[in-house]
Amino acid sequence: MLRRLLCAAFLLSTLLGSSAVAAEKIVVATNPEWPPMEFLDDNKQIVGYDVDFLKAVAAEVGLEAEFRMTAWDGIFAGIAAGNYDVIASAVTITPERQKAFAFSVPYYDVQQIVVLRKGDTAPDFAALKGRVIGGQIGTTGIFVAQKSGVDMTIREYDSVGLAMQDLLSSRIDAVICDSPVALYYANQKEGFANHLSIAFRTEATESFGFVVQKNRKDLVERLNKGIEAVRAKGIEAELIRKWMGD
Repeated sequence: MLRRLLCAAFLLSTLLGSSAVAAEKIVVATNPEWPPMEFLDDNKQIVGYDVDFLKAVAAEVGLEAEFRMTAWDGIFAGIAAGNYDVIASAVTITPERQKAFAFSVPYYDVQQIVVLRKGDTAPDFAALKGRVIGGQIGTTGIFVAQKSGVDMTIREYDSVGLAMQDLLSSRIDAVICDSPVALYYANQKEGFANHLSIAFRTEATESFGFVVQKNRKDLVERLNKGIEAVRAKGIEAELIRKWMGD
């Protein structure tokens, strides 16, 4: 009888203990088409810098992130409707978006980078006059190339990966894209690294933030606290080396 009571007490304490430390789950929407920030690996699992970074942030503040693959054209409507708690998908913080949503503090600052084949050089857009530069349709990189005023052919692609493939195959001369994407292809991506090089960075800087509903200030505060902890512990630097290289 005593043994049964002890076993029951042990089981109850175990259950109570596990519930006391159980992390609160948050659902995170991401559009996994922007390596290395978020993409699908060979096993169709969502991976990338944003995934690792947000998981680390969540762990610091007692949260558990469950990632959900979401189409980009519906991602903002989804969070407005409360279908998920956070968007972690390389979202640029803009005044227009801040009117509709709450953002965490910036977790990654981005410049536009021009990538060339190794052995080629171009210190600025002027050096690309008469040449062909590619990028993903509707992205900041395309807009920056257009605003440069340089007489070059701008070719738009459905994905940055297709542009990089054409660059590797010498069908175009350069690609412009966000700095983490450029660094990933030039330094880390199998089949591309050692064949591509960074030409130059543009001056304009944008910042990525995690998106939350306007009324979830509590969640924003927890995310900000987690971001601060991840940076202080050196986890951020480790993840940058992992996904973008040194």
